[in-house]
Amino acid sequence: MAATMEPVNLAGSVLNRSYHVCAFFHTKEEQYRVLMPYFKEGFERGDRAFHIVDPSRRLEHLRRLEQEGIDVANAESKGQLEVRSWDQAHVKNGRFDQKQMIETLVDIFSPAKRSPGPLTRGFANMEWALEDLPGVHDIVEYETRLNHALPEYHDPIVCTYDLSRFNASIVMDIMRTHPMVIIGGILQENPFYVPPNEMLKELAERKSDKN
Repeated sequence: MAATMEPVNLAGSVLNRSYHVCAFFHTKEEQYRVLMPYFKEGFERGDRAFHIVDPSRRLEHLRRLEQEGIDVANAESKGQLEVRSWDQAHVKNGRFDQKQMIETLVDIFSPAKRSPGPLTRGFANMEWALEDLPGVHDIVEYETRLNHALPEYHDPIVCTYDLSRFNASIVMDIMRTHPMVIIGGILQENPFYVPPNEMLKELAERKSDKN
């Protein structure tokens, strides 16, 4: 477990059970308003930040952090902040490989990679799944499998979804893969969450029905 006793504050509550969170927003302004305190708290405590963003918004993301008083250049130089674009993470080499991405996150959250901070705070913008690329339709299975891979690390990761872009059926499936959810700017335990083994069985049955 991460060597910190301090609670992680996120979206008006304390994150003290599952650390895999989905967050639904209507605008980028809403997203940053809700999540910026979570980012700032991490930097103030010396936690490590690992962010995955739309490549077209990377500079904007860094600018927003700077506007909140975060010394981005210093944080990057000492390894406290790492910001990757989608093509350096989820859709590396022009396709989504869920196994490879899970291995990437496990490596990032590994205790050996914790320096310089005791905790790694993850953030991932998930609109890459809307791209016309091989493998992106595995997003629900991927989010489900993360519930097997990540819990032992106790590092929070927030997966953000733009409600104006994802259809209702995907949103509902995504919600069912996260133990914690941010809706209306408030963090809450997710009553729709389905344990990973049960969800994977359902997804396999869906594939079978299509064949």
